[in-house]
Amino acid sequence: MEKIKIKYHDNEIEKIKEIAVGDWIDLRAAETVAMNTGDFKLISLGVSMKLPDGYEAHVVPRSSTFKKWGVLQTNSMGVIDNSYSGTNDIWRFPALAMRDTVINKNDRICQFRIMKRQPTIEFEKVDTLDSVDRGGFGSTGAN
Repeated sequence: MEKIKIKYHDNEIEKIKEIAVGDWIDLRAAETVAMNTGDFKLISLGVSMKLPDGYEAHVVPRSSTFKKWGVLQTNSMGVIDNSYSGTNDIWRFPALAMRDTVINKNDRICQFRIMKRQPTIEFEKVDTLDSVDRGGFGSTGAN
């Protein structure tokens, strides 16, 4: 079992709990934020963590985030590597409001999971690849 050291920067937000089902862990807003359509805000999640060596965190919105608050995570997915591990390296959620909204302190706005970092790789230049071409872009080429 891996251990993650966590520093809470706000005593009022609920503590992160071990999950029984699923692989993603919810994170909460550590502040109440009022946003108008088009506003951008880095919303504090109120935590700093020391991830285990060789791991990184992937942070994404919860499936209900847009429906409830009308905000998008501007970088699609946040990647926090284990070098961002100082006491004051506070995790944040970069939100773009698509409508007027209020996110309250303790609202579960995003989630994260811990992933092994990519191994060291070497690129080998070749003239052809050994696989069959699938064609298309983002599809099998079928209509």
